[in-house]
Amino acid sequence: MDLKEKLLKKQATLGVVGLGYVGLPLAVEKAKAGFAVLGFDVQAQKVAMVNAGENYIGDVVNEDLAAIVKDGKLRATTDFADVARCDCVCIAVPTPLDAHQQPDISYVRASAESIVPYMHKDMLVVLESTTYPGTTQELLQPILERSGLKCGEDFYLAFSPERVDPGNLIYKTKNTPKVVGGITQKCTDVAATMYEMVLEAPVHRVSTPAVAEMEKILENTYRNINIGLVNELAMLCDKMGISIWEVIDAAKSKPYGFQAFYPGPGLGGHCIPLDPYYLSWKAREYGFHTSMIESSMMVNDRMPEYCVQRAMHILNGFQKAISAAKVLVLGVAYKQDIDDFRESPAIRVIDELKKVGADVCYYDPYIPQFKENGQVMEGEKALTADLIESADLVMVTCAHTNVDYALVQQKAKVIFDTKNVMKDIAPRDNIVLL
Repeated sequence: MDLKEKLLKKQATLGVVGLGYVGLPLAVEKAKAGFAVLGFDVQAQKVAMVNAGENYIGDVVNEDLAAIVKDGKLRATTDFADVARCDCVCIAVPTPLDAHQQPDISYVRASAESIVPYMHKDMLVVLESTTYPGTTQELLQPILERSGLKCGEDFYLAFSPERVDPGNLIYKTKNTPKVVGGITQKCTDVAATMYEMVLEAPVHRVSTPAVAEMEKILENTYRNINIGLVNELAMLCDKMGISIWEVIDAAKSKPYGFQAFYPGPGLGGHCIPLDPYYLSWKAREYGFHTSMIESSMMVNDRMPEYCVQRAMHILNGFQKAISAAKVLVLGVAYKQDIDDFRESPAIRVIDELKKVGADVCYYDPYIPQFKENGQVMEGEKALTADLIESADLVMVTCAHTNVDYALVQQKAKVIFDTKNVMKDIAPRDNIVLL
């Protein structure tokens, strides 16, 4: 029985390398679809939690994880020798930027090298980690072929970008369309078959892994550029005495040709702030400068500093210097209603506030503490009237929906709302919008 037939009969064993925000939901969906699944991670704590049926990812239903572990459909391990038991392996590990804003693909490389000794014929490997165009063919294929197996003949290799949107109440791993591009047509076909047996969403096949890699970069660069545009317009509108929020509301009344993007204190998460850097880095190999992309990145990167400058002007209006002023920051997650603070602009805002001498504290119902650059910052345990009243300025940097903004308005001296989360709160005499 060949691999495609095993997949169609759900008799294949599926492996997932990396049990984080992408990998664990993927492993759970594969197990729920009826496959035997092995999860691999170098962090023993994550492996132990999965094997105990204990969930640590917001987009995974606790009961789902517990049930599939109890049924023996999902098992986690730190031992990559178990790759030999897998018919398919998906790599879903981080691809951060290094200190020089260049792609760090060490996790992808290490994962591939861990797989090589245990590869076998008729095996599928799929990279899901966001990366620059060419990674699958230029980096992964040569490493995997050290096994002595030939790609497209003895084993299959493809790229299928993750499209996880933490906290999205409508689109999850199960119902988000998938893009797949293999080294050969057979590679694409086998990889697409696997996803079709797991997901309820369509699978879009493309001609090469590079197309699929570029497609993911396009998705997030599109958002980066448009957010950069609206952030720049927000700065201009402030100078002109115009509400950018009202401008956007008016523009989105047009039923075609316009999609609303909103300003904020910067960009966060693993994808949108990072993906354009992958493309700009790769473009330099071809002597090409992505001027529009780089311009939007510059605008977005300066937003935390701009927001602090605005905060200084607001306090000046109350004859209060930012130095030694108490600033309460509301929300350090990178987006609303999640506990993820990767690349969060709110943390950069806090850093900038501290640089100018502000006494900063924060409250986030999802993140009681965070660690950045080796330093741990503890959040306030509750958003009380006394805490709000004690602040010279309250800065809203994340639009969590489970915060009592009416209480904030009633008790705060002045509020700088960078997310327009208080748009329905009245009165508004102490609220300043970005």
